[in-house]
Amino acid sequence: MSSVTPPTAADEPGSNRAATLVVLGASGDLTRRLLLPGIGSLLAQEPDREVRVIGADRDERPDGDFDAEVRAALTEGGAGDEAVERVAAASSYLRTDATDSASLQRLLEAAAAPAPGTDAAEHDGERRVVLYFALPPAVTAKVCSALLDVDLPAELHLAMEKPFGEDEAGARALNALVARLVPEDQVHRVDHFLGMSTVLDIIALRFANRMFQAVWTGEHVESIEIAYDEALALEGRAGYYDHAGALRDMIQSHLLQVMALVTMEPPASITDRDLRDAKAAALRATRLWGGDATTASRRARYTAGTIETADASGERSERSVPSYVDEDGVDPARGTETLAQVTLEVANSRWAGVPITLRSGKALGVTQKHVVLTFADVRHLPSGLTGPDPKDRLVIGLNPDTMELRVTTNASHDPLGLAQSVMRADMRQASLRPYGEVLGGILDGNGMLTVRGDAAEECWRICDEVLAAWAADEVPMEEYPAGSDVPEAWGAALR
Repeated sequence: MSSVTPPTAADEPGSNRAATLVVLGASGDLTRRLLLPGIGSLLAQEPDREVRVIGADRDERPDGDFDAEVRAALTEGGAGDEAVERVAAASSYLRTDATDSASLQRLLEAAAAPAPGTDAAEHDGERRVVLYFALPPAVTAKVCSALLDVDLPAELHLAMEKPFGEDEAGARALNALVARLVPEDQVHRVDHFLGMSTVLDIIALRFANRMFQAVWTGEHVESIEIAYDEALALEGRAGYYDHAGALRDMIQSHLLQVMALVTMEPPASITDRDLRDAKAAALRATRLWGGDATTASRRARYTAGTIETADASGERSERSVPSYVDEDGVDPARGTETLAQVTLEVANSRWAGVPITLRSGKALGVTQKHVVLTFADVRHLPSGLTGPDPKDRLVIGLNPDTMELRVTTNASHDPLGLAQSVMRADMRQASLRPYGEVLGGILDGNGMLTVRGDAAEECWRICDEVLAAWAADEVPMEEYPAGSDVPEAWGAALR
């Protein structure tokens, strides 16, 4: 199977790959755990890439503290010693109130200036500056308002973490605000799922294989399931998760983006504009199955139970998990769900009539992270073949990266009996972490692996009706013991 290497702006003649990454909210967990190691994986592949990192936050930090954090995180990501030292030496931390225009002005001036210890005569001219918002949506909006009074660099790009807004109206208002700052092609709404190797390979699987391309329609596909079920419970993230829940955290952003790739029409080329146009068209055509949130959605949260896990060596262990409502920091009155499922339809000529189920949950005993295409039965089964005709399925594993084709064959005990055989393959092993893949495009000024403004609004439109029904208690809150499988009544494609 082909693999997809996204083209970058750096591949275009005259493109300047020198960039400064300014991280607002640099003292947060996201920077140390994901952003900087992602840059490290990028430097492992491209050791000569010129990138400078400036951390910014309200906190005062001791001299050398941020430099040490940069070194450790880049090394963790796989960068070589020479690249680590070069980038760390050019990096710095500035105490900044990101909601204050004067403070932002000083920060952006520092980002556009030569790095500390660099001869001004050797400065390579105007650099691309990427302002990365590692901030909650409400703070992001305040920062954008403050930027209206700042002299912005011409090559300023804005990178914003999910969620982008808190509903469709909020996303639309934030889009209007951002449009006053920079053009849309300089805005990158980050969804790291778009940098996952298997998600990228869906493009190759669909469009570079005649066998799959021919059957990738509602005429041949009976249903689609996109699931990301996890064994992890709350893990101390109540401050964020109890306000978000499974639908906002996973389905509204990540899984709808995967769905758009699975269902979009073939783009003319795998480029920024064509790919994002195709995804946006699929999202615009998406509706709740049956048009009713009360029948098209389900929600649940975990009760006390035991989760069995395995370490890297395969040794298994068990741990007790309290009920979600008893976890530290949880407000039971919020009614936050830890397992969410929504069934949708892409109402166009390719997919009309095909139920597409998106599901994600926490504290589950059987974790399923996959895209499953279940194929329709043959129109005529010749008489003489015995036994039930099993469903043929294509299963694309999202973590780990695998592919299974489950097809109907003869049973081993009966040449005319029907059984199912599984052909399994490991997908390519990515050389970049998901954040490295996405950040590489952003630093090069390419938005192909980020979310366009209209697509962000559509994702909220799809979910807002469900969230309203849940807020009105029109959909019951079910329960499942921690460590159990997805409830049988939810109809998971694979059990």
